Amino acid sequence: MLKVIIADDEERICKLIHALVDWESLSMEVVATAHNGPEVLELVEKYSIDLLITDIRMPGMSGLDVIQTLKKEKPEMEIIIISGYAHFEYAKAAISYGVGNYLLKPINKTELISTLEKVRDGILNKRAIEENTNQLIQKNEKDIKRIQRLLIDYLLEQKCKNMNLEELNEEYHLHMHPGCFQAFWLKMDGLTKDITPNGMGIVMGKVEQLLEKSLEPVCIEMVITHKSTSCIGIINYDTDKQGEVKQILKKCLAQLEYEKTLYGDVTFTMSISAGINNTDNLVDILNEVELIIKERILRGTGKILEKIVIEKKVRDQNILETYLRMITQAIEFRSPEESESTIRFMMEEIKKSKDLHGYEILDIVHSCGNLFLSQINVENRQECLLHFDERCEQCRNVEELFTILKELQDDHIRRLQKQYEDDVNRPIRQAKQYIQNHYSEPISLETVSEIVGLSPAYFSTLFKKYEKEGFAKYLINVRIEQAKIILRETNMSVSEVCKKVGYNDLKHFNHTFEKMTGVKPATYRKLYG
Repeated sequence: MLKVIIADDEERICKLIHALVDWESLSMEVVATAHNGPEVLELVEKYSIDLLITDIRMPGMSGLDVIQTLKKEKPEMEIIIISGYAHFEYAKAAISYGVGNYLLKPINKTELISTLEKVRDGILNKRAIEENTNQLIQKNEKDIKRIQRLLIDYLLEQKCKNMNLEELNEEYHLHMHPGCFQAFWLKMDGLTKDITPNGMGIVMGKVEQLLEKSLEPVCIEMVITHKSTSCIGIINYDTDKQGEVKQILKKCLAQLEYEKTLYGDVTFTMSISAGINNTDNLVDILNEVELIIKERILRGTGKILEKIVIEKKVRDQNILETYLRMITQAIEFRSPEESESTIRFMMEEIKKSKDLHGYEILDIVHSCGNLFLSQINVENRQECLLHFDERCEQCRNVEELFTILKELQDDHIRRLQKQYEDDVNRPIRQAKQYIQNHYSEPISLETVSEIVGLSPAYFSTLFKKYEKEGFAKYLINVRIEQAKIILRETNMSVSEVCKKVGYNDLKHFNHTFEKMTGVKPATYRKLYG
């Protein structure tokens, strides 16, 4: 049985997660629950935990601090993080610590079980590999190569400890010598959807063979593997051959670009790291080429990319918050036009941010896709997100990237739109959209009921039934929410805001705003503007 700890400062959340799952059927056992960071660390040490499910925010020590500590001490431990909201920077920080499993509250049972199954399979597969490693050593050269390729897997997953040259050679059956160590990442992009997974494996296998054959005369040792549409390698050679190695890599890329029509509408791009003189920083040079290869969406494909200045700074989150607000409204009204406007907004914001890197743009678009899917009722959300990410990975520029996001939104909004046409509460949605579009104008129950084609009395009853509040109260809520946005985001005077949201009497507006928010408009601006 795999040992599990659930950590959340709310005991009811711990109990809910525990109750949602048949743990025994997953070969798992919840051995303890914790409600703060120090308690988590103590219990992990006590029970030799395999999996931690933890909230991102806890008293005493945040979930991110706990993760950072545990990943240093127990890099093999699997962690699933949960959060009350989709926060881009939290997810990004967690991923930087080696955590790829991120769930949003409220916890969805299907998604939770799917994630647990994936984590369980990963742990068991890794154990099987580790248990069989000693046996594989006795087998032929092909099997030894499989062990060597595990080095790249573990480095990418940051599950490999720093090793000196002697330890590295012994554990992975390599023959590396002192000299230069360098990483590269070759990526094939484009219309590869017509190639089957087996076909893709054959294509990338040929790419791998080309690289191995070309580099063999000048390299002391090399480890090269392919994953999906990428070919990744670490090479070791004498320091004085660095220029020659670069020329060989350029020739390989040129040959692939020349032959690319064999595979369809594709392009090849390569990133190479700086050379280092020891094996302590292999994780760093692999991370470097993985980030650099993502620059192709800005710097172009079909070339070798080098060097990137990575700045450790927190990006402004307003862009994602605005996207969430815009796409939520597009979803609510099943509006392809409003959905498309979110794409235009995002592209304009990206263009304004001149200092954004390619990997940051990919992260932003991934977050948009995740946020969008979290707002719609889709059973196979994880599968949709995985497919979306795979398509994004094939993009050659920012325009293609946003085309993929647009297609994701369009596909699901069209589905929602079709459902909407048959929805019995269509008049209510029409009324709500009319209010959203005309809240600054005089609006009455009689006017709106006439627009949706119902009598005022029946419309009033129907509206309250579906919205759980009366028409008048809903209208007030919309106007006050719009007033809050204007107060936060503009310098418009309170009297102008009053008129902008459909009030003619400033005193009445001030009174209503204070009643709804607890503060006067001017005070609200000081607090949140």
